[in-house]
Amino acid sequence: MDLLAEYRRASMYFEAGDPGEAARLLEPIVAAEPDNSSVRQLLARAYFQSAQLGRAEEQLRALVDRDPSDHYAHHVLGRTLERVGRPAEALRHLRIAAAMRAEHEDYQAALRRVEARVHGPR
Repeated sequence: MDLLAEYRRASMYFEAGDPGEAARLLEPIVAAEPDNSSVRQLLARAYFQSAQLGRAEEQLRALVDRDPSDHYAHHVLGRTLERVGRPAEALRHLRIAAAMRAEHEDYQAALRRVEARVHGPR
């Protein structure tokens, strides 16, 4: 299998709005190259976008474990935990992402939303 060609194909499916097909194509690539963070991140995003949230969480935790300074992985992990109804767990990851990228409005908005859910409006 030409992994690069399959990755490009998966990226096209993802960008075209078919994250389920993208995930299907990416799974064997991650299995073949488990240390490739770019492929794993796209797989996590595809799982998130296709509401395969348990699988997204698994991939995102692997990314955060490998690189705790990956602000994007923390953000998407926080969003994933928020979507599965675990806002207290989400808060930790959203705070980390927002602290690393204070200028990123999406990060700040997600943090405010989950803080309000956990602590009530301020």
